[in-house]
Amino acid sequence: MRPSHLVSPLDVLAIGRIGVDLYPLQDGVGLEDVTSFGKYLGGSATNVAVAAAKYGRVAALITRTGDDPFGAYARRELARLGVSDRFVDVVASLRTPVTFCEIFPPDHFPLYFYRDPIAPDLVIHPDELDLDAVTGARVYWSTVTGLSREPSRSAHFTAWEARGRRPLTVLDLDYRAMFWESPDAAREQVSRALDHVTVAVGNREECEIAVGETDPDRAADALLSRGIELAIVKQGPKGVLAKTREERVEVSPFAVDVVNGLGAGDAFGGALCHGLLAGWGLEKTMVWANAAGAIVAGKRECSTAMPDAAEVEQFIEKAVAHA
Repeated sequence: MRPSHLVSPLDVLAIGRIGVDLYPLQDGVGLEDVTSFGKYLGGSATNVAVAAAKYGRVAALITRTGDDPFGAYARRELARLGVSDRFVDVVASLRTPVTFCEIFPPDHFPLYFYRDPIAPDLVIHPDELDLDAVTGARVYWSTVTGLSREPSRSAHFTAWEARGRRPLTVLDLDYRAMFWESPDAAREQVSRALDHVTVAVGNREECEIAVGETDPDRAADALLSRGIELAIVKQGPKGVLAKTREERVEVSPFAVDVVNGLGAGDAFGGALCHGLLAGWGLEKTMVWANAAGAIVAGKRECSTAMPDAAEVEQFIEKAVAHA
C-alpha cells in the first residue's frame, strides 16, 4: 500500500468490489442470444465512490485489481471518474472480475459474477491498510460482501477497530448469497459488523440476514437496538424508510421508465453520503437518494450513469411539477 499524502481528510473512503461490467446492448433476451455488450467500470463500493465524486466530494477507494487489461481499464476509469486510486493495488496472480447481467425491464436483472478462485478485491490484508486515511475519512463505507472471505474480512474489522465507531461509519448490507457458504455464515459476520458501524442501509431481504426482520419498522428498530444511529430500509417500489432514535421518515419512490435497476442502490448510496456530509435533514437526504437511484435505474450502465447535483435537482423539480 502506498503511503498517504492526503492534504486533508477524505470526504468518502469506500472499501470493496471493483470490476468490469459487461452489460447487454439488447433488452429482453438471455445471454445466450445477446450479440453485443457495453463495457463499464463496476463494483458496488466503486460505484458509490464514483457517485460521491460526481457531487464534488473528495473520494477514494480501497480495492485490488488483477494485473491484466481489465484491471488497467478499471484503474484508469476510476481515476477518470474522479476517484483517487491511491489505495488501489494489483494482485499479480489473479484476474480482474467481470460481471454479466441480463436486462428484462422493469424488475428482472439476473447477475452473473466471475470472481473465481477469489476476486482481487477480497485479497486486502489488514497490514496493507492506511489506518490514518480510514480514521480520518468523514464517511467510511463498507459492504457485507467484503466480509465473505479472508483476508478481506480481517481487514474490515481491523479498519473498524481503528476507526472506533466514529459517526458516518456506514455498512451497506449488500448480501449476495453466491458469495457466501451459507446464510448463517453471513448472519454471524454481519452481526459482528453491526457493533462497529453507525449507519446501516439495505433492502428488506438484506435486513433479514442482518437482524432477522423483513418488516421495515421492525428491521429499523432492530438495527437501532444494536447501536446504529441511522437505519435505512429500502423497499423498492414502496420507497424507503429511514429511522433514528428521534425521527422516522418514509419517502415514496419516483416514477421512472426502468432500463436497468442494478445501479440504483449504489446511486442511492452516493447521494446518501452527500446528504450526510452536507448536514441535510433526513427527509431531504432520502428524497435526494431516491431521486439519484431513479435516474440511474433509467440508464443502462452504473458508474458512468451517476448523476451530478444539478441533474438530481432538475429531476426532483420536474417530478414535483408533474405531481
